[in-house]
Amino acid sequence: MIPLRNIRRFFRKTMEQPAYAMRVAAKRLGALLSYHAGRGNAPLPEAITIFMTHRCNLRCKMCGQWGDHGVSRSGAKEELLKELSTEQLTAFIEDTASFMPNITLFGGEPLLHRGALDLIRTIKSKGMHCLVITNGSLIGRFAPELVEAGLDELNISLDGNEETHDAIRGMKGLFSTISGGISGINALKLERGIRKPLINLQCTINKDNYGNLEEMLNVAETCHANSITFHHLIFLAGETFETHKEYFNKHFPGTSSEDWKGFVFDHGLDIDLLRKKIAFIKSNAKNVFVNFYPNFTDTELNDYYGNPRYIPSGYAPRCQSPWIACYLFPDGEVRPCLNIAYSFGNVQKEPFKNIWNGPAATAYRRRLKKEGLFPACIRCTELYRY
Repeated sequence: MIPLRNIRRFFRKTMEQPAYAMRVAAKRLGALLSYHAGRGNAPLPEAITIFMTHRCNLRCKMCGQWGDHGVSRSGAKEELLKELSTEQLTAFIEDTASFMPNITLFGGEPLLHRGALDLIRTIKSKGMHCLVITNGSLIGRFAPELVEAGLDELNISLDGNEETHDAIRGMKGLFSTISGGISGINALKLERGIRKPLINLQCTINKDNYGNLEEMLNVAETCHANSITFHHLIFLAGETFETHKEYFNKHFPGTSSEDWKGFVFDHGLDIDLLRKKIAFIKSNAKNVFVNFYPNFTDTELNDYYGNPRYIPSGYAPRCQSPWIACYLFPDGEVRPCLNIAYSFGNVQKEPFKNIWNGPAATAYRRRLKKEGLFPACIRCTELYRY
């Protein structure tokens, strides 16, 4: 439900957003019972991530979509340009509001979708929790609307100081644009006497920033951020990718796992140096809440980066995510995973509630419960969340 390793993080959420945290705990308990006692059915989800668009205005080096190895670089243009209209997304929120899922807007860059701000307003008008995951390039432009809409959380990607971040993201001046946007949002919050949106910085550990991760402490303090989460790098061995494809070709014919191909690369990290950086940050984080995700021990850190077949020992080796959450893609497909094109159904053809426990969804959950993990799941961060 909530791994013991993540209790500190959950406690922090409880202090900042108590009603939200209690809803999460209750829904996860129901999902846990269904996982153990059910036959592929699940209670209506705690969380839905809306993949607003494939489009992005950056080319971040480590990104599985548009990065150096990203699959979107070679994707079919007509597929990459598909997006649900504002009206279709609004109808989806109307359809799901009765069970109050927490909504995350993601992409690509979600703020590139012309209906993003209207959708946030609709979500908040229904009393639902809303989080936006963004590269931060557009938050200054939309600062007043984001604050006035009542957005709960803004998760902004930052990789280090100005020089480090701009080099990784491939856009000179981006760090300054983001920090200015954050300042604008914080000024508006102060002016209105409100706390939201909470500003959460998201730093992906990679070969271009791990040697100076401690920079993020000063960045967070300067930005008056509420928290920093350091995300361990997602990467996959080519052998594991091929095994994963073979498995899905056998058990779920016609399902593409090509999105995982964007993460097939060597991590390029010195693990001993990374361990020292993590220890330094944990010891010197005084004015901002810091979280490493997954929250590995030193031994697990060695195994995660050193063993391509690593299966977690400190976390249960099974995935419960499809009992708890799902992803709505720009073509209307409801998927259990960001990187597997298996579809539970399409919201342009049938209501979400019919899809969630329909034949495709229950078959997938039964197979996943039987296996515990599919081959590529060893590198998926959702494995460590629930």
